[in-house]
Amino acid sequence: MSVPASVASASSAAPPTQYRVLGAISVAHFLNDLMQSLMISLYPLFRGNFDLTFAQIGMITLSFQLTAAILQPLIGQWIDRRPMPYSLVMGTGFTLTGLLVLAFAPSYGFLLTGAMLVGIGSSIFHPESSRVARMAAGSRPGLAQSIFQVGGNGGTAAGPLLAALIVIPHGQISISWFSGAALLAMIVLFFVARWAAVQHRKPKPKKQLPPPNLSRRLRLWLLAALLLLMFSKFLYLASMNNYLSFYLIHRFALTVPAAQLHLFLLLFAVAAGTLLGGPLGDRIGRHRVIWLSILGVAPFTLLFPHVGLGAQSALLLLIGFGLASAFPAMVVYAQELFPERIGAISGLFFGFAFGSAGVGAALLGHFADRFGVDALIELCSFLPLIGAVALILPDVHRRAQAAPAA
Repeated sequence: MSVPASVASASSAAPPTQYRVLGAISVAHFLNDLMQSLMISLYPLFRGNFDLTFAQIGMITLSFQLTAAILQPLIGQWIDRRPMPYSLVMGTGFTLTGLLVLAFAPSYGFLLTGAMLVGIGSSIFHPESSRVARMAAGSRPGLAQSIFQVGGNGGTAAGPLLAALIVIPHGQISISWFSGAALLAMIVLFFVARWAAVQHRKPKPKKQLPPPNLSRRLRLWLLAALLLLMFSKFLYLASMNNYLSFYLIHRFALTVPAAQLHLFLLLFAVAAGTLLGGPLGDRIGRHRVIWLSILGVAPFTLLFPHVGLGAQSALLLLIGFGLASAFPAMVVYAQELFPERIGAISGLFFGFAFGSAGVGAALLGHFADRFGVDALIELCSFLPLIGAVALILPDVHRRAQAAPAA
């Protein structure tokens, strides 16, 4: 398909990809999500210290995720109208405060409060940081989104490992030792925000890529399909992030540190898959990456509850790698559906990811209390079959190129 001259010239005039900025925002994302993952990884410790049920553990996740889910779309919509790059530093300050509350929490109520503060920090961080990644992308938005997100997934993967090596042996108060990570993130984000503020003061370029040649109603339906796919992906990951350790301890009599190392395998694979999904979408089409990464892992998730520990370790790598490659492609696909609403779309997707995981964790906790954690893992193994919905997604990038320039 030939590309119109107006689009071709706009593409050639695109600014270069700012790899230093992308690297810095990825490092900050690593530190931010490390602190969030650390909280989730300590659920076995919290359960022992406060005699919690699975439902109460789910409520901790709900407090964190739902706070982020409600605020992120609103913050994303606000920054589309009035960018606030220095809010990145403020958001990490909320996360730091939440960590300290968790470290010294004397009761379950304080655990919920700390989780909510971490959620508020996340809701401020993600929309603006995703917007900065898009600003620094140049002509490679998929790659930029992957670089940004792989930092977050790397931090998520490191959480269980650090929990097993540091916090579990030294107790709840040692969570406060990670306040240094929050302070480092705030320093990095100050320099990122300063770069972004300069970009906002520059004259605004003309729109480089018009909306795809689709009706608004159809674009909204495609957005709804993406959110359904997001729900299946993040609900499955929520079941594993929150309850895999309990499942392995129950089924194979593993110690808590050993179970945390298996969770690290899954989250490490998620980080690796994230790095692939964006650039692969730039090359072969984001719609293909989305359906391959979700529907394609269904055979592995269905097999997972029925094999031994060694085979499960291998499957965790395949499942995590496959599922993770979808998210960068989804975010950029949605941004191409609504190129004038980058902040709102970023906030919506990160917020929906947190919200579906949070509500799911609470509901799954009640299910696990009633039917057992083994039944929970088996039930959730069917979720990636929803990936069949992705087969209806058109190639939005090509349609955007074919649309007349605005």
